This record gives sequence, C-alpha cells and structure tokens, in this order.
Amino acid sequence: MKTPREQYYDVERIIEVDFVRATEHAALNAIQWLGRGEKETADAAACDAIRGMFDLMNICGEVVIGEGIKDNAPGIFKGEHLGTWAPGTLKFDLALDPIDGTTNIAKGAPNSIACLAAASPEEGVRCALKDIPAFYMMKLAYGPRVIEYMERTGIETVQIRNPIEETIVSIAKALRKRVQDVVVLVMDRPRHEKLVAEIRRVGAALRMIGDGDIAAAIAPSIADSGIDIYVGVGGSPEAVLSAAALKCLGGDIQCMMWPRDEAEKKSIIDEGYSEDLGRVFYANDLANGQNIMFCATGISDSPLLRGVQVRGHTAVTHSVLMRAKSRTIRYITAHHDLRKKTIYLRSDNREHRI
Repeated sequence: MKTPREQYYDVERIIEVDFVRATEHAALNAIQWLGRGEKETADAAACDAIRGMFDLMNICGEVVIGEGIKDNAPGIFKGEHLGTWAPGTLKFDLALDPIDGTTNIAKGAPNSIACLAAASPEEGVRCALKDIPAFYMMKLAYGPRVIEYMERTGIETVQIRNPIEETIVSIAKALRKRVQDVVVLVMDRPRHEKLVAEIRRVGAALRMIGDGDIAAAIAPSIADSGIDIYVGVGGSPEAVLSAAALKCLGGDIQCMMWPRDEAEKKSIIDEGYSEDLGRVFYANDLANGQNIMFCATGISDSPLLRGVQVRGHTAVTHSVLMRAKSRTIRYITAHHDLRKKTIYLRSDNREHRI
C-alpha cells in the first residue's frame, strides 16, 4: 500500500491548508474573549479549536514544542498527539502557540496571533524543531537586508553578545539609516530596564509592546512592519516558532538561554545541557531543515497580521502561510459567513456555530 507521500508529490502542499484552518479556528473561537480580562479562558478556547481541527486531519502529529510550560496555561503540551494517527499517514513534528499574546487579548490590546509550525521528516535532519530546556531566552532578531550586508562585507557585525549600542550602529550601517532612524522593538518588562536605557542612550527609536513575542521577532523580516530589530528576553517555545517563520522569510534570530535563577541554571546543567548554556542558537539551529511550514492568523492587529474583523454576519480573518523549502509567503484573507460557518471542537466532539 502506498503512503500518502507516494500517492501525491509534496503532500505538504495539501495538508498546509488544514494547518491554516487550525489557526483560523483558534482565532475565531478566541475573539469572543477579546478585552474581557480572561486570558486563560481565551487560551482554552483557542486550544479547543486547534485540537478539534487536528482531530479531522489524517496525519500523525506530535507536539515537540508546546505552550503552557511557563505560566500553567491550559495549553497544548509537549508529547501530545494530534491528528487521526491512521496507519500510513504522514508524520509531523509540531510547535504550537494557540495564542501568542494572551495578556493582550485579555486587555483588548493589539499584537495577538494564533500560530503553529510543522516539520515533516527529512533525510539528514534528526531534530527539526529544537526543544530548549530553559523557560526563557535572550533574543536578537533582524531581517534579510542585514544578513545580505554581513554576507557582502564578510564580517558578522551583528552578534547577540555585543553591547546593544554596537548592534544598533551595525544595523544602521546595514540598512543605510541614521542611528536615530533605526527602530528597535522591546517587550515592556522590568527585566529590560537596563536594555531600554542603553537603547535610549544611543538615540535609536524605541517601540515597546506588552506581549506577543513571536510576531515581534518576525517583524524585522516583514518589509512594511516599520521594525528594524527585535531584542530582549522572551519565551523559549516562542523562539522556536519565530525561527521557523524566519527560515521562510530569509531573516535570522540569535538566542541564548536565560535562566531565571540559580535553581533553573542548576537544573539545566543537571539535565546535561551545560555546554548549551553559553551557546548562541541561530534560526537554523532552532528550526533545522527545509521541510518546515509556519502559519498564523491574527486575533488582534499586529505588525505581522490584521486581527479578526466582524462585520454583521461576516467574520474576516487574515492569515499567513510560509514554507521554508520554497520561501513562498502566502497571505490569506478569508470571509466566514457566520450564518453557515461552524468549527469542530475537541471538548464535545461536535461542530459549533461561532
């Protein structure tokens, strides 16, 4: 019996549409909680919709990067099986964040998306989506023009270990901008107080967001985002999802594990990751190979995507679908007739009107 891959060349081209449906359904099921102050309820709604969509998909999906480990969210967890797991169906490693920006959706604020990355088996690639043992990582993300500049000059001028002042000056040269015109995006957290002071001292344009680590890291690689560099400490699962998208966009991210305290540092060492503590991970280290897809749907507006818009009996969703193999980026605007549209939920195994 032929496997699905043998029956159809590049079967991911068919399955990828269902991945988009999964993030669309997450956004549509979560939008009802926008601004209602209940981030965990919104997250649970998104998880329910994603699980429900995967219950209809003939794949063997294993969650290798899940959410919920940082904040006891209701999440989709590492090791969970999604899909029908019917014999002979294609295997996928999955990384998911049903809502990146749960605090934002609770507050009715911008910058929340539903997203996932998927990697199918590839010869020579043992681990496509890397599971990082630390809760947080220090991150530095930048776009294709910066990479092209470093390749052209033969000098890796942008390095996460460098002082942020040096990095901003290097980015300015790469983009042929004045330092004061370089736009730096940082999450608004107490841990970034010193970083923010240094950015202001060098004179770059600072933009701060409350939440939404994935869209923020992707932003410098989106031509019209208005963001040149993203820097700061954020979640490790989000770093992997960002890396998957950046593999498709031609941008890059540099990350280092950022233990919160000595107890976490000791735990990482005890687990056998001592050599990785000082390692700089690039996008290709976190999302390895070419059989990688990334998709996301906007819940509230972000630099990456517009949020869900409800107009009478119609809900409009804005999604992006990317493939690393071809670097094809598809923007998908879908109009859902709310008098007809239903989504399948795992919680009771049936279709629901939105």
